[in-house]
Amino acid sequence: MTLRVERVVTSGTFSLDGGTWDVDNNVWVVGDETECVIIDAAHDATAILAAVGDRDVVAILLTHAHDDHIAAALELAETTEAEVWLHPEDRMLWDVVHDRAPDGELADGQRFAVGGEDLVVLHTPGHSPGAVCFSLPGLHRVFTGDTLFNGGPGATGRSYSDFPTIVDSITDKLLSLPPETTVHTGHGDDTSIGAEAPHRQEWIDRGH
Repeated sequence: MTLRVERVVTSGTFSLDGGTWDVDNNVWVVGDETECVIIDAAHDATAILAAVGDRDVVAILLTHAHDDHIAAALELAETTEAEVWLHPEDRMLWDVVHDRAPDGELADGQRFAVGGEDLVVLHTPGHSPGAVCFSLPGLHRVFTGDTLFNGGPGATGRSYSDFPTIVDSITDKLLSLPPETTVHTGHGDDTSIGAEAPHRQEWIDRGH
């Protein structure tokens, strides 16, 4: 069976450091006809479940624990009976939103099998301490959450974030991927490693 990648755009708010903003989030459903994983659990469980359909959910994988990416996690877990996975360094963000722990702790290099392919966890701190990306090397795709966008690194001007750290993460873990790798982001349009790599020095020069 052919693995497919589906984007579900959900809308809601993001709150941190006393501010709240309206946001549209990309949720990614990756799988074949019988099983899938959900990458990020943003805002609207009903819309995400519609994309899942009657497939078995192998896991709910979170790129990081800002509230806009995790709000629907427990509802999805209850409905699908799938485990929620988060990097432990983002627990302080998770605990603001949810009153029980995630089911599993993500670690760099960990693999999740779905539809005959492996999703590989890449720990990419900077946007948050426990931010991760999920590489799908067999299909030359990577799901970057808020670590790398079309146009550069994710925001680092808020609590628990750090710009030099995110640049190092992108350089070490993402720009080493093949240039034809499609980058599926947490917000906005796709890009590619080949499109972003030439701009690394520009990001450093502008400082964000």
